[in-house]
Amino acid sequence: MTTRETVLARIRSALADVPEQETPELVAVPRDYRRSHADEDVVALFAERVADYRARVLRVGRSEARAAVAGLLAERGVRTLVVPSGFPEELLPPGPWQCLADTPPLDVTALDAADGVLTTAALGIAVTGTLVLDAGPGQGRRALTLLPDYHLCVIREEQILGDVPEAIAALDPARPLTFVSGPSATSDIELQRVEGVHGPRTLHVLVIADSPTVEPA
Repeated sequence: MTTRETVLARIRSALADVPEQETPELVAVPRDYRRSHADEDVVALFAERVADYRARVLRVGRSEARAAVAGLLAERGVRTLVVPSGFPEELLPPGPWQCLADTPPLDVTALDAADGVLTTAALGIAVTGTLVLDAGPGQGRRALTLLPDYHLCVIREEQILGDVPEAIAALDPARPLTFVSGPSATSDIELQRVEGVHGPRTLHVLVIADSPTVEPA
């Protein structure tokens, strides 16, 4: 018996006493645990936790967002930029960079050679400082945010939730979900942090406020 057959056999054994007519929706699952450990200001907490991962976080008003994107791309020296389908046109500034669409899909060589990728996100999780991408408009397929060395992600304040249970309830489990907590990183045998092993070495997150402008802190 293969490992796969062993696992499936155990699942069938565990479900042997379940009536054939019963579906998951018919069985209530107690969810009376604490849903969030976030403070009241989830946006501030999100920015703080994302920065803890050595990502750069900027908070701007709606009217400042496009200029902020341009500033970050120029500062990075981007020349070729991957922009997934559905990215808001009002946030895409003109500049010296060549925008690469992923239709038809770019091959690995083109993605690896690109200077960066500009995306939106499905939502953010404050407590863990995590971005979640679900391949929706402006996010593209998973490879787009794994191969280029620089990822600039734009997210609105209203998309930031407090904690993981809230995020899981808001996400569609049938979609391909990618959880991003800071730049790609791992540790070597001496626990020395090494960034960029499995994805971008640099992550910038632009948080757009609900208000037109953001007052200086």
